[in-house]
Amino acid sequence: MTDTAEQGAQEPVSVEEQRKRRYERRKVAHRGAQRVLARTSVLGTLRERLALLERAEDLYDLDETVDMYGNGIVEALEGKVAGLLGTEGAAFFPTGTMAQQVALRCWAGRTGNPSVALHPLAHPEVHERHALTQVSGLRPVRLSSAPRLPTAAEIRDLDEPFGTLMLELPLRDAGFVLPSWEDLTEVVEAARERDAVVHFDGARLWETTVHFGRSLDEIAGLADSVYVSFYKSLDGFGGAALAGPKSLMEEAKAWRHRYGGQVFQQFPTVLSALAGLDRELPRLPDYVRHARVVAAALREGFAAAGVPWVRVHPEEPHTNEFQVWLPYDVDVVAEAAVRHAEETKTLLFARPWDASGPGLAVTEIEVRAAGLEWTTDDVKAAVADFASRLPQGASP
Repeated sequence: MTDTAEQGAQEPVSVEEQRKRRYERRKVAHRGAQRVLARTSVLGTLRERLALLERAEDLYDLDETVDMYGNGIVEALEGKVAGLLGTEGAAFFPTGTMAQQVALRCWAGRTGNPSVALHPLAHPEVHERHALTQVSGLRPVRLSSAPRLPTAAEIRDLDEPFGTLMLELPLRDAGFVLPSWEDLTEVVEAARERDAVVHFDGARLWETTVHFGRSLDEIAGLADSVYVSFYKSLDGFGGAALAGPKSLMEEAKAWRHRYGGQVFQQFPTVLSALAGLDRELPRLPDYVRHARVVAAALREGFAAAGVPWVRVHPEEPHTNEFQVWLPYDVDVVAEAAVRHAEETKTLLFARPWDASGPGLAVTEIEVRAAGLEWTTDDVKAAVADFASRLPQGASP
């Protein structure tokens, strides 16, 4: 090869660089898509997010004095959450990680036991860099590793005492799964038999009413304390709330200050939370019901397209979010998903794909307002277009 040819040769692009470029392409494709199942805030622009505060005067009296260190509009939001969940009180937190650490720390002090029984796929174990142990001095005790919530028998048979049982409802990393209402009540009873308190990680609790066939206050009423998020289901800017007995909330606010959560002013985030409670919360049951339509159409569409193996999990989604598994290398599927969006202006898969073993890729589907426009035939047509961009002959 000549020197000129060597100079003109392109350096190979690393897999990591390809993934970074694909992420940017996916953001552009999301903005340009004419059809999506959910307009996710993660891929939105600043202008789009600020539009959430339009008509804010319908949510709260904007002539009231601005909040300072958790009063005013913050207290109004806390009262609204307590009313929805049927608890004596609520406390606003800037993050769910902080809210749950405070709740579990308070319960450890009251029970005298720092052990927290939880699923190994629960958020504190997977996504918080061991904050329970490193920051709060708590000791996680792992329950069943099966991809589901623990059973009453597993609670009763646990071979060591624990002060608090923490249940993530739904269990996101297992596929946004929920137990039956009967199983949930039995699990709570089993914990109480062991003199433990029960805390619900309800980041997405708002989405569970259809599956359980119960109101929010009935669901929250099973636990001693509940955490809810304002952005995961309600599309707010951020923020969380802890709800429970008045005395626990007073203690939680003291710890909120110690943990650095006593923020000077939080009205933009709180207004976005009020917007979510007003506009998104009433629509969540419709999203859940339509997610079941979308899930069935995905299964049928992939079968018709001749994909050798596919799994939609759960087959009938428990919330408006669920998983899709395909038998291809993760980069192959991710590239096909982005090209499909770029070329058809239809974004079927908005979230990243993750590897779940050799030749196996998994992603999450979320159905929101934009997804209600999709018919079964729309979903099947999008699946066919997407599948045409996958390599032929993959092995299940």
